[in-house]
Amino acid sequence: MRIGLITSAPGHPLLAATTALLVPGHRVVHLDPGTAVPDTADEEPLADVYLLKARTPRALELAAALERRGAPVVNSSSATALCQDRTAMADLALRAGLPFAPTRTFPALADLASGPPLTGPVVVKSRHSRRQDLVARVDGDARLRELAAAAPGEPVVVQDFVPNSGDDHKLWVVGEQVFAALRRSELAPGGRGPTRPLPDAGLPAGWAALARRVGEVFALDVYGVDVLDTGGGAPVIVDVNAFPGIRGQAGAPEALAALALSRSGGDERRERRERRERPERPEDPEDPEGQGGRERGEGQGGREGREGREEGRGAHATR
Repeated sequence: MRIGLITSAPGHPLLAATTALLVPGHRVVHLDPGTAVPDTADEEPLADVYLLKARTPRALELAAALERRGAPVVNSSSATALCQDRTAMADLALRAGLPFAPTRTFPALADLASGPPLTGPVVVKSRHSRRQDLVARVDGDARLRELAAAAPGEPVVVQDFVPNSGDDHKLWVVGEQVFAALRRSELAPGGRGPTRPLPDAGLPAGWAALARRVGEVFALDVYGVDVLDTGGGAPVIVDVNAFPGIRGQAGAPEALAALALSRSGGDERRERRERRERPERPEDPEDPEGQGGRERGEGQGGREGREGREEGRGAHATR
């Protein structure tokens, strides 16, 4: 089986460990969304499944092009894009009845700063999730004006600050398996602290089921849910992330490898691909259907030969 990684960082600890588990019996290829061209995706041979560990516009375009050709992508390009828009995220979660923090949207940070005075502490976030986006606790109008002066046109969302212990509960889901940790919030006094693994038994009742429900609502297979305990185990979800890093969680690479194999296009689609790639053979009058040739060409050696030629088209492969 061929598994494709859509990422600019195939050496990421989670991906590297997953690759190490897969390569004894399968082939892992790397597509860098920074260099792969979505418009020419039709020229590349399909993998049986792709893992989308990237969120840039080019990565989403590449994943969508592969999906149009019928390739399974985990997570889908549409589900990944949805998690990049915090307004759409909150709307979907609240409509589905999830305990998501009420979220207000402003087209620009300057509009928020020029509006009515704040009546209490809030959390201001960039509407569009990306690296080094804005996430800040704002306790007063002076701080709000300071942020607006630095990025007046930034589209933002606002959530009322939820009193909590200062620890974010990080819940990660791979397939049906839930992993958890505590991390001191970047909004807490002193800033972000280390991540501390949390066994399943340490989660409040119902939180693992809540995390799986998020995946059903957002059509995600690999994702993270940031949850605050507002007291007595009452959860408030403040963010959902498609395909997070899940660093340092024992069993996560094994779960991801198993998920990749279970989400593949299946034997029938692989056989169709191999028939397309197999060179035409002259008809043998004693074997007009070419059965003997097919039987000889479907072994591991024949498949490796084809895939070795495919590597020359620009995909980086890991054996």
